[in-house]
Amino acid sequence: MPRRIFEEVVLPHVDAAFNYARWLTRSDADAEDVVQDACIRALRFLPSLRGDDARAWLLTIVRNTWHGRFSRKGASAQPLVVNEMVDERSDEGLDPEALVIRQQAVDSVRRAIEELPVDFREVIVLRELEGLSYKEIAAVAGIPIGTVMSRLARGRERLLAVLGPLHAMEGRRDVS
Repeated sequence: MPRRIFEEVVLPHVDAAFNYARWLTRSDADAEDVVQDACIRALRFLPSLRGDDARAWLLTIVRNTWHGRFSRKGASAQPLVVNEMVDERSDEGLDPEALVIRQQAVDSVRRAIEELPVDFREVIVLRELEGLSYKEIAAVAGIPIGTVMSRLARGRERLLAVLGPLHAMEGRRDVS
Protein backbone atom coordinates (compact mmCIF):
# COMPACT_ATOMS: atom_id res chain seq x y z
CA MET A 1 0.00 0.00 0.00
CA PRO A 2 2.70 2.60 0.85
CA ARG A 3 4.51 1.79 -2.38
CA ARG A 4 1.38 2.49 -4.46
CA ILE A 5 0.81 5.78 -2.63
CA PHE A 6 4.48 6.66 -3.15
CA GLU A 7 4.20 5.96 -6.88
CA GLU A 8 1.01 8.01 -7.22
CA VAL A 9 1.87 10.93 -4.96
CA VAL A 10 5.67 11.31 -4.89
CA LEU A 11 7.08 9.86 -8.12
CA PRO A 12 5.44 12.50 -10.37
CA HIS A 13 7.79 15.02 -8.71
CA VAL A 14 11.05 13.15 -9.30
CA ASP A 15 11.94 15.28 -12.34
CA ALA A 16 11.58 18.46 -10.26
CA ALA A 17 13.64 16.80 -7.52
CA PHE A 18 16.40 15.94 -9.98
CA ASN A 19 16.42 19.45 -11.46
CA TYR A 20 16.64 20.97 -7.98
CA ALA A 21 19.37 18.52 -6.93
CA ARG A 22 21.34 19.24 -10.10
CA TRP A 23 21.34 22.96 -9.36
CA LEU A 24 22.38 22.29 -5.76
CA THR A 25 25.12 19.77 -6.51
CA ARG A 26 26.12 21.20 -9.89
CA SER A 27 26.65 17.63 -11.12
CA ASP A 28 24.31 15.19 -12.85
CA ALA A 29 25.90 12.18 -11.15
CA ASP A 30 25.71 13.70 -7.68
CA ALA A 31 22.15 14.85 -8.33
CA GLU A 32 21.17 11.29 -9.25
CA ASP A 33 22.69 10.02 -6.00
CA VAL A 34 20.94 12.70 -3.95
CA VAL A 35 17.57 12.01 -5.57
CA GLN A 36 17.97 8.26 -5.13
CA ASP A 37 18.76 8.69 -1.43
CA ALA A 38 15.92 11.21 -1.08
CA CYS A 39 13.43 8.81 -2.68
CA ILE A 40 14.48 6.05 -0.30
CA ARG A 41 13.98 8.42 2.62
CA ALA A 42 10.68 9.62 1.19
CA LEU A 43 9.40 6.06 0.94
CA ARG A 44 10.54 5.32 4.48
CA PHE A 45 8.94 8.50 5.87
CA LEU A 46 5.84 8.53 3.66
CA PRO A 47 3.53 8.49 6.70
CA SER A 48 4.93 11.90 7.67
CA LEU A 49 3.54 13.46 4.47
CA ARG A 50 0.71 15.74 5.53
CA GLY A 51 -1.76 17.21 3.10
CA ASP A 52 -1.32 17.09 -0.63
CA ASP A 53 1.93 19.03 -1.05
CA ALA A 54 4.14 16.09 -1.99
CA ARG A 55 6.31 18.24 -4.26
CA ALA A 56 7.49 20.64 -1.56
CA TRP A 57 7.84 17.71 0.85
CA LEU A 58 10.06 15.78 -1.59
CA LEU A 59 12.14 18.88 -2.42
CA THR A 60 12.70 19.39 1.31
CA ILE A 61 13.99 15.83 1.57
CA VAL A 62 16.23 16.45 -1.47
CA ARG A 63 17.64 19.58 0.15
CA ASN A 64 18.25 17.84 3.46
CA THR A 65 19.87 14.89 1.69
CA TRP A 66 22.13 17.22 -0.30
CA HIS A 67 23.00 19.18 2.82
CA GLY A 68 23.86 15.97 4.65
CA ARG A 69 26.06 14.65 1.82
CA PHE A 70 27.88 17.78 0.65
CA SER A 71 29.40 20.75 2.36
CA ARG A 72 28.35 24.10 0.92
CA LYS A 73 31.94 24.89 0.04
CA GLY A 74 32.47 21.62 -1.82
CA ALA A 75 29.13 21.79 -3.63
CA SER A 76 29.69 25.29 -4.92
CA ALA A 77 33.14 24.49 -6.33
CA GLN A 78 32.01 21.67 -8.61
CA PRO A 79 31.26 22.33 -12.28
CA LEU A 80 27.70 21.83 -13.50
CA VAL A 81 27.35 18.96 -15.95
CA VAL A 82 24.14 19.52 -17.84
CA ASN A 83 22.09 16.49 -18.78
CA GLU A 84 22.55 15.91 -22.50
CA MET A 85 18.97 14.75 -22.94
CA VAL A 86 17.80 18.06 -24.37
CA ASP A 87 14.48 18.63 -26.08
CA GLU A 88 15.52 18.44 -29.72
CA ARG A 89 12.13 19.35 -31.16
CA SER A 90 12.41 22.39 -33.33
CA ASP A 91 10.21 25.40 -32.81
CA GLU A 92 8.68 25.82 -36.24
CA GLY A 93 7.77 29.41 -35.39
CA LEU A 94 11.41 30.50 -35.25
CA ASP A 95 13.97 30.68 -38.01
CA PRO A 96 17.46 29.17 -37.45
CA GLU A 97 18.99 32.52 -36.46
CA ALA A 98 16.27 33.14 -33.88
CA LEU A 99 16.78 29.63 -32.49
CA VAL A 100 20.52 30.26 -32.10
CA ILE A 101 19.88 33.60 -30.39
CA ARG A 102 17.37 31.99 -28.04
CA GLN A 103 19.81 29.18 -27.18
CA GLN A 104 22.56 31.73 -26.49
CA ALA A 105 20.22 33.58 -24.14
CA VAL A 106 19.35 30.35 -22.33
CA ASP A 107 23.04 29.51 -21.99
CA SER A 108 23.80 33.00 -20.64
CA VAL A 109 21.07 32.72 -18.02
CA ARG A 110 22.19 29.22 -17.03
CA ARG A 111 25.80 30.40 -16.58
CA ALA A 112 24.64 33.43 -14.58
CA ILE A 113 22.57 31.23 -12.26
CA GLU A 114 25.52 28.84 -11.84
CA GLU A 115 27.68 31.75 -10.67
CA LEU A 116 25.29 32.70 -7.87
CA PRO A 117 26.16 31.68 -4.32
CA VAL A 118 24.20 28.56 -3.36
CA ASP A 119 21.77 30.43 -1.05
CA PHE A 120 20.67 32.71 -3.89
CA ARG A 121 20.83 30.00 -6.56
CA GLU A 122 18.59 27.76 -4.48
CA VAL A 123 15.74 30.26 -4.06
CA ILE A 124 16.00 31.43 -7.68
CA VAL A 125 15.73 27.84 -8.94
CA LEU A 126 12.82 27.01 -6.62
CA ARG A 127 10.89 30.17 -7.53
CA GLU A 128 11.70 30.83 -11.17
CA LEU A 129 12.34 27.32 -12.50
CA GLU A 130 10.21 25.15 -10.21
CA GLY A 131 7.43 27.71 -9.62
CA LEU A 132 7.19 27.28 -5.85
CA SER A 133 5.49 29.92 -3.75
CA TYR A 134 7.43 31.91 -1.16
CA LYS A 135 5.78 29.83 1.56
CA GLU A 136 6.81 26.58 -0.14
CA ILE A 137 10.38 27.82 -0.63
CA ALA A 138 10.54 28.80 3.04
CA ALA A 139 9.41 25.30 4.00
CA VAL A 140 11.85 23.56 1.62
CA ALA A 141 14.85 25.69 2.59
CA GLY A 142 13.94 25.89 6.27
CA ILE A 143 14.14 29.69 6.34
CA PRO A 144 11.63 32.48 7.10
CA ILE A 145 9.57 33.91 4.23
CA GLY A 146 11.29 37.27 4.71
CA THR A 147 14.65 35.61 4.09
CA VAL A 148 13.23 33.98 0.95
CA MET A 149 12.12 37.38 -0.34
CA SER A 150 15.46 38.96 0.55
CA ARG A 151 17.48 36.22 -1.14
CA LEU A 152 15.27 36.36 -4.22
CA ALA A 153 15.69 40.11 -4.48
CA ARG A 154 19.45 39.95 -3.99
CA GLY A 155 19.80 36.96 -6.34
CA ARG A 156 17.79 38.75 -9.03
CA GLU A 157 19.95 41.86 -8.59
CA ARG A 158 23.08 39.77 -9.13
CA LEU A 159 21.55 38.13 -12.20
CA LEU A 160 20.64 41.53 -13.62
CA ALA A 161 24.16 42.77 -12.97
CA VAL A 162 25.54 39.90 -15.03
CA LEU A 163 22.82 39.71 -17.67
CA GLY A 164 22.14 43.43 -18.02
CA PRO A 165 25.37 44.21 -19.91
CA LEU A 166 24.78 41.19 -22.17
CA HIS A 167 21.27 42.40 -22.95
CA ALA A 168 22.55 45.92 -23.65
CA MET A 169 25.17 44.54 -26.05
CA GLU A 170 22.54 42.45 -27.87
CA GLY A 171 20.35 45.53 -28.17
CA ARG A 172 23.19 47.47 -29.79
CA ARG A 173 23.75 44.70 -32.32
CA ASP A 174 20.08 44.79 -33.30
CA VAL A 175 20.19 48.56 -33.92
CA SER A 176 23.25 48.58 -36.21
